[in-house]
Amino acid sequence: MNWNGITVGYALSGSHCTFAEVMPQIKRFVDAGANVVPIVSNSLITTDTRFGTAKEWQEQLTSITGNEIISTIVQAEPLGPSKLLDVLVIAPCTGNTTSRLANAITDSAVLMAAKAQMRNGRPLVLAISTNDGLGLNAANIAKLLVAKHIYFVPFGQDNPVQKPNSLVARMDLVMEACEAALQGKQLQPLLVERQA
Repeated sequence: MNWNGITVGYALSGSHCTFAEVMPQIKRFVDAGANVVPIVSNSLITTDTRFGTAKEWQEQLTSITGNEIISTIVQAEPLGPSKLLDVLVIAPCTGNTTSRLANAITDSAVLMAAKAQMRNGRPLVLAISTNDGLGLNAANIAKLLVAKHIYFVPFGQDNPVQKPNSLVARMDLVMEACEAALQGKQLQPLLVERQA
């Protein structure tokens, strides 16, 4: 697919352990010619963890994309009227973000961007990363699986023995899932084996 002229919204919610895995995926879009708009949850802006500091992640995002980060609801709201994004991917998409999205709660820049994308009938791609995907969040994932214009990056259990409810997307398939979504298709197979 030719990504030149395509604007990709790349949103990250607070699965800090997954950030290092998704940065190369963001670079893939940029290298392919896409304009990538970074959108982040409050967690990435404010939280330092053993996986890296908030400042380090922000610097990586702006360095890779060449664009300013959208981090507030106010900054994300114009994405609806402007119809800026051809496709929006939330990767990683935490259980918290999944549950809010499934229940129409808009309390972060990431969720406002998602709401704007759905308002415009444009593809929203979710790359889940949640410890309770086969627990209480299973109902929320099911609600989103049947929603119009929402697609998933193929996912599976990442640690069935020690974390039997945990589901994580194959982050290396983010671009392929977005390409399929732009054609109105769900990348298949949806359920895949996912080793830690």
